[in-house]
Amino acid sequence: MKKNSWQISLGVILIISSVIMYLIHYVIFRDPHHIFIYLIGDIAFVFIEVLMVTLVIHSLLNIREKRERLEKLNMLIGVFFSEVGTRLLVLFSDSDPNLEKIKQRLIITSDWSDKEFKHMNNQLREYEYKINIDMINLEDLYDFFMVKNDFLVRLLENPNLLEHESFTEVLRAVFHIVEELEHRKNIKQLSKNDRNHIAVDIMRSYNLLVFEWLSYMNYLKNNYPYLFSLAMRRNPFDENAVAEIK
Repeated sequence: MKKNSWQISLGVILIISSVIMYLIHYVIFRDPHHIFIYLIGDIAFVFIEVLMVTLVIHSLLNIREKRERLEKLNMLIGVFFSEVGTRLLVLFSDSDPNLEKIKQRLIITSDWSDKEFKHMNNQLREYEYKINIDMINLEDLYDFFMVKNDFLVRLLENPNLLEHESFTEVLRAVFHIVEELEHRKNIKQLSKNDRNHIAVDIMRSYNLLVFEWLSYMNYLKNNYPYLFSLAMRRNPFDENAVAEIK
């Protein structure tokens, strides 16, 4: 109540000031008819003003706020791929025996349009993701996650991510792999069934990562050409990709 006391006081002061001004107007001009004409007109306009503020201005502010939130979210997604995502895509895709079927189509260029990104997205939905767990050094993967653990935790704690369901799912899938590996007494000596179980978890993350990466590349292409240029030169599906410009 104390927090709103200044607002209540201000409201009372403004109302009293308005009454005083109307009284002064009456004392000077002795014209109540004129006062009520403008008073009723002003009150009538209040409803239109409320309509404009609540529907029009409020909607415009919401759109602007949503854009700002999306900008911050995409910044977080960009940091994720720089720190973790691109490395994981390289590792997972290298262990995908079916990758040759689609690898060349994932070499994104500056000529791609939104239509081509959408077409690639549809193709990826039909692609059969596979993971050859024997090609992944699970001990090295676990060590990598331990190095990036604090970063991933801080990322997951960010409340803004709740508004980005697909990226939140990516983080959940990645964290699940970390938890699975953490609860193994000896990663080097896993049973065949255990390795196959972890392969399924990796394949889930791999699937989600590819879609999120493609969406992020589309975003960079439309909004930040200089960031898109570097992202193309770090394409995790391009074996010849190098950051240096030749």
